[in-house]
Amino acid sequence: MLKISDIHLRDPYILPYNGIYYLYGTRGENARGKCSGLDVYMSDNLVDWSEAYEVFTKPDGFWSDMDYWAPEVHIYKGSFYMFATFKSAERRRGTQILKADSPMGPFLPISEYPQTPPGWECLDGTFYVSKKGTPYMVFSHEWKQITDGEICALRLSEDLTRAVGEPFVLFCGSSPEWAGNQKYYVTDGPFMYRTKSDRLIMIWSGFTGGAERKYVESVAYSDNGEIDGEWKHEETLLFENDGGHGMIFKSFTNEVCFIMHTPNHSPDERPVIIKLRETDKGLMWEKEIRDE
Repeated sequence: MLKISDIHLRDPYILPYNGIYYLYGTRGENARGKCSGLDVYMSDNLVDWSEAYEVFTKPDGFWSDMDYWAPEVHIYKGSFYMFATFKSAERRRGTQILKADSPMGPFLPISEYPQTPPGWECLDGTFYVSKKGTPYMVFSHEWKQITDGEICALRLSEDLTRAVGEPFVLFCGSSPEWAGNQKYYVTDGPFMYRTKSDRLIMIWSGFTGGAERKYVESVAYSDNGEIDGEWKHEETLLFENDGGHGMIFKSFTNEVCFIMHTPNHSPDERPVIIKLRETDKGLMWEKEIRDE
């Protein structure tokens, strides 16, 4: 068995399902460059983890052979959908949706190319279903193309195979005060979460302004409780010491947990799990789930 500190993984994501926690993420050892698959690790207690098991293997003829990033697995209409980012030398980076009958895969594409706009450099797509049941992908429009990175959303068809209409911008990387003055603004890893008070929040990562320029996890919230609201930014960061690209999940004992990678540089990044507490002031740290 592995401890979580043994797992070299960026952009971690946990799906709790039928008594098992399924941990997905970007392979740390080949986060950039040639890649051929994505993995899952399994645990029943968040402390002891299995070895890696490959859940996506590059199919013959698949358009991408590099930068397999940030896989997330969501349950939708009885199936398991993986949102993962891919790139090739001939095609821009984008998030594509894969499907399986099990959280262990095998995951296969449901479309020929990514659902994100083909002319855009996109990454870190996540899934959100509105209260009315409308499916959306929320994703990052990369700073490398537009300098001031954006968090955007696009509506998806009911079967998730294609975009419906045009994408729309939720906010820019320069929007929060903590971003300060920078030459470029990174927007990484959006993740949607509805609190017990019915507040729709998004956690996402970027860099602070100033000389230290730390990689951080931040919180934004919609003023109308839906994706089309005006997005406001919390002054207090969820994590501000060189870590991020996190997500929130509920444990099998109904505890609110947060997972991210830290530090944000290779080859040292590892997943870290923190128990959170929801208060009137927002999400507060309780304690880290450690290897012991």
